[in-house]
Amino acid sequence: MSQIRFLWLAQRKGRHFIAKNLSSIQIIVSYYIIMTLISYILFCLPIFREPGSHVGFIDMLFMAVSTVSVTGLSTFDINSVFNDRGIILMEILFQIGGLGIMMISTAFIILSKRRISLKQRQLIMTDMNQPKLSGIVRLIRITFTIILWFQMIFGLFFSIYFYFAGYYQSWPKAIFFGFYQSISAVTNSGFDVTGDSIIPFANDYIFLIAIMFLIFVGGIGFPVLMEIREWLFFKKKKKGIPFRFSLFSKIALLAFVILFIGGTLLIYLLEKDHLFVGMDEVQRWITSMFYSITTRNAGLQINDLGDFQITTLMVFSLLMFIGCSPSSVGGGIRTTTVAIIGLYLYAFLKSEDKINVFGRRIDEDDVKKSIVVFMLSLIMCFFAVLFLTATEDHPLIAIIVEVASAFGTTGLSLGITSDLTTVGKLMIALLMFIGRIGMLYTLMLFVPKETRDIGYEYPSEKIIIG
Repeated sequence: MSQIRFLWLAQRKGRHFIAKNLSSIQIIVSYYIIMTLISYILFCLPIFREPGSHVGFIDMLFMAVSTVSVTGLSTFDINSVFNDRGIILMEILFQIGGLGIMMISTAFIILSKRRISLKQRQLIMTDMNQPKLSGIVRLIRITFTIILWFQMIFGLFFSIYFYFAGYYQSWPKAIFFGFYQSISAVTNSGFDVTGDSIIPFANDYIFLIAIMFLIFVGGIGFPVLMEIREWLFFKKKKKGIPFRFSLFSKIALLAFVILFIGGTLLIYLLEKDHLFVGMDEVQRWITSMFYSITTRNAGLQINDLGDFQITTLMVFSLLMFIGCSPSSVGGGIRTTTVAIIGLYLYAFLKSEDKINVFGRRIDEDDVKKSIVVFMLSLIMCFFAVLFLTATEDHPLIAIIVEVASAFGTTGLSLGITSDLTTVGKLMIALLMFIGRIGMLYTLMLFVPKETRDIGYEYPSEKIIIG
């Protein structure tokens, strides 16, 4: 009894020490590191592996990071290493990595009808990148349900469609890959478990449109999904009362539309006389639309990336660098960051001191954070490219695509991932992890739990700029 009491006291003191000395961000990042190590251990178990398959330590660790960050990059052929149980394990890890550790754990707490403590709510708020505690549990309950429903409905749809369209000759295979494609698209994982990604579906417009819709669901942001749900059902319950979307949802939706349309037009114009030669007009536009949305996080492909022009690949890299909305399954600098910087430049050119949009003023702290995130992310990716050009023997464009893909947790590659050196793989793995937790949280890892106010200000002085 004395030993049990000692262990209980030690565990309690350990939790108290962590809660007292670590910030919420540091705790969340620790959770993702632990989850990566657990994924690595699980991937090494024979039950999830094909007989005789051998993968080195660095390659398997790379796979664990890529899975938890739902990136999609891999240094080996997944189909020849993992069996069906291994693929199912990957799908479970997609959920944890894409939806977030705290969302998954909170969902189980809600199902078990246990009480959620204040500290847990703070961790949830941090993991989901939310500005306030109020409504955080409701957000998880609603968005988790929405995500699961979409995965189930489209999983069933794909299963039936695959079988009757002749893509798979047996029901077990059709169901297995139907649900895999559904989960993969919603979580924006982009792993190729067949060896051909979704290239066999390049001319299947029904499938491609469904995949694009699921990518949108996973990447638009959980708060936006909840508000769209409330907008759809609010009007039916209380007619005459106008529903108001939050400023975040308006900016996230506006940024998505602009990037989607802009990316589609750029890809179409760049490739209409190159890769798209021989395609009919509908196929050209569908392909352009598909790559405009998949490059911003899903990483699925219906063509060999090497067939695109270098200019188009640079556009892909830019879209991957931007990524999805905050509080979603995606990575990158996030769409709202780019939107705020664009609005800031517009306000500056109009000689306006404040950024006003949709009848609201954007807080100055958000503007500062956006500039910091953009600049430091750009600097980090630049030095990553510089580093890899020194350590790797690959074309510059291939390295740029690889770096942007890793940071944006996208998973697209020109096929150099497996040929990277050990230090190159570690660099890409680090970029994937930073892309998952976000550049802002990466910076705040090194910020003390409590900031100190020096209590005075220095006098300001103008300097010459430009």
